Amino acid sequence: MRDYKKDFPIFSAKENDGLIYFDNAATAQKPSAVLEAVQKFYEADNANPLRGLYNLSVRATEAYQKSRATIARFVGAAQAEEIVFTRNASESLNLVAYSYALSALKAGDEIAVSVMEHHSNILPWQMAAQKTGARLVWLECDKATGEIPQEEYNKITEKTKIVAMTHVSNVLGTTNPIKKIAALAHQKGAVIVADGAQALPHIPVNVQDLDVDFYAFSGHKFCGPTGIGGLYAKRELLEKMPPFLRGGEMIEYVTREGATWAEVPEKFEAGTVNVGGAVGMAAAAEYLMEIGMEKIAAHDNELAALLVQKMGAIPHVNIVGSKDGAKRCGIVTFTIDGVHPHDISSILDTEKIAIRAGHHCAQPLGQYLDLPATARASLYFYNSAEEIDRFCAALARVREWAGFKD
Repeated sequence: MRDYKKDFPIFSAKENDGLIYFDNAATAQKPSAVLEAVQKFYEADNANPLRGLYNLSVRATEAYQKSRATIARFVGAAQAEEIVFTRNASESLNLVAYSYALSALKAGDEIAVSVMEHHSNILPWQMAAQKTGARLVWLECDKATGEIPQEEYNKITEKTKIVAMTHVSNVLGTTNPIKKIAALAHQKGAVIVADGAQALPHIPVNVQDLDVDFYAFSGHKFCGPTGIGGLYAKRELLEKMPPFLRGGEMIEYVTREGATWAEVPEKFEAGTVNVGGAVGMAAAAEYLMEIGMEKIAAHDNELAALLVQKMGAIPHVNIVGSKDGAKRCGIVTFTIDGVHPHDISSILDTEKIAIRAGHHCAQPLGQYLDLPATARASLYFYNSAEEIDRFCAALARVREWAGFKD
């Protein structure tokens, strides 16, 4: 691949000279194409959209709806109306929990959740279970491979009404077989809610092919702005669901006694919408589609395989989950004997290497693995083999810098 780092102004900023950014699972950097799209909108087309009849507002509305169509194409939705704009994947998952689950569940029903979920795909289902009398059923993963064994799927039964599953784990890098799980869920009469926050930036996604009922994502994970994300949902489900938030723009008509709602998806987008964010997220999707998601996936897997290989040769470094880097979607989580993950991150920061350390908003997984904290290096298409060499050279000295003699 060409040097895509040149497309990202942050890497040429004086303050970031020599920076190795390996925290892409937390947030990706923004290319000039995204920054320029957002700036152009605010400089030339900014107005309150949807209701204004003057030309500037019409242009803002067109920019918003064009962004929706772009995101629909990016995720493979059948129609743009199946995309609801939200603040992020967390809000998208809460929307499903409040607007779908609370009316769909009853006492005795089950929600199947994998142990590797981000808190954003656990807490909404805990809430829904508490309010309806349903219960959570946990699907465990193999501690060595990070994959869910076939027998665990036997826990999805006729009692299961919702299966909540991450497409790619933000800790293990595991890509779950969402298409297969969706088919199983539908066979049992359940819907599947997929958290696509980590998958959408790294692998080709087609929600129609996967046959998911809901698919949540965040723009900032795939080079878009923060504060904008989305929810794909099958239109027939959206039509039946009540609004999540109520207020301006999501109504058709309001009286003193009640209200009727706008059409899908506007009935889920209360208040003045984030047009600039939607424009930026669409620009990010266009940028990635131009590169090619297959090419990005191949690069990320190749780079992660190289990283796992080189880390495996460093004494006292322990990789969490699969040792097959090509299966990790660019995410490599690890520990170092005797050194707390926070200290690993702080030491590497002195070498201008940015990684993540902590529980990664996946504490049930940490408890299951008996690892309350880990360090995580996460790669993207603008990272390089040269950066991996420099990272591993620094990693090999972390214990020395921490005071160990071996």
